[in-house]
Amino acid sequence: MRASRLVSILLLLQTRGRMTAQELADTLEVSVRTVYRDMESLGASGVPLYGESGPDGGYRLLEGYRTRLTGLTADEARALFLTGLPAAAEDLGLGAVAAGAQLKLSAALPPEMRERAEQSRQRIYIDIPGWYQDSDETPQLTAVAQAVWTQQQVRIRYERWATPHEVLRTVDPYGVVLKAGRWYLVAGSARGIRTYRVSRITELEPLTETFERPAGFDLAEHWRDYLATFDARRHLGHAVLRLSPTALTDLGQFLEPTAARAAEESAEPPDTDGWTQVTLPVESAERALPALLSLGAEAQVMGPPELRETMRRTLAGMLARYEEDGPMVNSVSSPERPDEVPSGTT
Repeated sequence: MRASRLVSILLLLQTRGRMTAQELADTLEVSVRTVYRDMESLGASGVPLYGESGPDGGYRLLEGYRTRLTGLTADEARALFLTGLPAAAEDLGLGAVAAGAQLKLSAALPPEMRERAEQSRQRIYIDIPGWYQDSDETPQLTAVAQAVWTQQQVRIRYERWATPHEVLRTVDPYGVVLKAGRWYLVAGSARGIRTYRVSRITELEPLTETFERPAGFDLAEHWRDYLATFDARRHLGHAVLRLSPTALTDLGQFLEPTAARAAEESAEPPDTDGWTQVTLPVESAERALPALLSLGAEAQVMGPPELRETMRRTLAGMLARYEEDGPMVNSVSSPERPDEVPSGTT
């Protein structure tokens, strides 16, 4: 533990510049007396540090002194934060680089810390995509990431839902985000900051022009703000449903979280049949239809009229199909749920 603590002190002083004994003690969760002893040990081992007294005092490393992690390259330093996400590193074309960075970082650790890092690698694995969902095919992701690193403008051909479905855009790539197994490009454009799903970029042409990132732009903060307003921007309509007690209890299994929460918050007192009327946000009648159909006979669409009519026409068409004479298909048992799939056979 002491050896790892000495490394932590060295890296803290290297990254923060100056720290008091009390600040070091609070960060490392040890006593100030322990910090004093550790500083004596670091000085005795040849680390060029000195202490200053007074209100602006504290411990510092000699100007220009830097410790190196066994020769990390620039690409390996970029890939360090992806060493716990091998699939993401591979997507970005940094799989081998991330492995090399992890190896060098491991070699720089004291033996006890190295052993703990290996235990974590053997015991924790992060699988990003959800069940029954494949990751997107993203042939342009490596080129997108390269443009992000070099701050190089690109011209992209992009397929979108709205018309025209195929558009050309010249953008400044600010960063990429991995969300639920799908990669997104956050980029500046003539229309402001926009988000593009990387799998829908069909062509990418690097341009000679470079760009400057906006002062103070933080990718993580931007993405959080984007998600906070995402539902408000796409949920332009609503649906009024009458739900059975069973549907009301299991709503979260059929609807996305935002819609399920809105339904629970808007629930009226049960009627004489025990059914409850709720209101939930939807994008459009067409987009809401699959989720509403999944509720089956445990739900009844009450409004608005266009959504109710869309549901009625769809159900009438389905009923007509089943009333037609045709071959009967043997029923197939449903597959086991993921949490019920055995890991092996005995």
